[in-house]
Amino acid sequence: MPNLAHLIRPDLREFTAYSSARDEAKKGEIWLNANESPWENEHFAEQKINRYPEKQPQKLINALAEIYGVKNNQLSVLRGSDEAIDLLMRLFCEAGKDAIITCPPTFGMYAVYAKLQGAKIIDIPLVPEAGFQLDMKNLVNQQHLEVKLIFLCSPNNPTGNLLCEADILQLCEHYAGKAVIVVDEAYIEFSSANSLSHYIDQYENLVILRTLSKAYGLAGARCGLLLGHSFIINWIKAIMAPYPLPAFTIHAVTQTLMKLQRLKQQIETIKTERERLATELQRLPFVKKIWPSAANFLLLETENSQKIMQACIDSGIVLRDMHGKLFLQNCIRITVGTPLENARLIEFLQTL
Repeated sequence: MPNLAHLIRPDLREFTAYSSARDEAKKGEIWLNANESPWENEHFAEQKINRYPEKQPQKLINALAEIYGVKNNQLSVLRGSDEAIDLLMRLFCEAGKDAIITCPPTFGMYAVYAKLQGAKIIDIPLVPEAGFQLDMKNLVNQQHLEVKLIFLCSPNNPTGNLLCEADILQLCEHYAGKAVIVVDEAYIEFSSANSLSHYIDQYENLVILRTLSKAYGLAGARCGLLLGHSFIINWIKAIMAPYPLPAFTIHAVTQTLMKLQRLKQQIETIKTERERLATELQRLPFVKKIWPSAANFLLLETENSQKIMQACIDSGIVLRDMHGKLFLQNCIRITVGTPLENARLIEFLQTL
């Protein structure tokens, strides 16, 4: 057994997963075991939505495992990577006792799910002077023994930068047997970096979050992935809902995976547009700074973010105001759109 078992919440260690009708029988001709309607929905016959879907559709697991370069038992699919965060929190953090570490400014849902679970939140901010890299001195000298999860986002949202791989691996080693290192790679496809998933066999306390919402264009389908040691994956499967993925999501993902070449072309377009957008934005007199980005968005510091945000909203252009976030006064996050959308944005901003 891996050196992770003692990190599981004590009250869950004897937990038995719910056994659904679909878990107990996967093959058959006449299905009379799940109290479903026997009639197919005439509008969605291909999706067979009158039947419960598989908990972890095997064909989909096989395809995704090949794409992400992991073994089948090192992957689980969920309702977005948000659900993976929630399940990790519930699996490892005992309410009122355990803690997580986050490194702001970063994705806000880590803290949200920690609060919902009653877990303590320890913030160790990124270092702006170092390009928003990890504060390794404080991370490795952390004296809080109750820390169970450390959340790292790379490329980071909202700053757009990749975290140093060597630093992340050092944390995996330092916290071996003590805490799980969760690396959120939601935007990795837009960078030149390789996923850290090839280190899963080396570090049993490393888990990776991936999503099909960004590069794969499936935000509305709600499909995310958790990659990690089979011990963690098996526990996640045990505590997840009996039928986490709707039939429509399974169908949408399966169809999308058949068009990977088109997705790669779209990603390359985003990268090209990201550089063009950064160049054009830098020319605007009210833009003070644009941070380098390895994601599908740009973070920029302006003279007055509220004024720009309001003007854009009045013109029907929706951006994300980061003002009020740690280190991000008067900052705005702009998602890279289509060439036409980006051109319209630049044209409008030039009038301000």
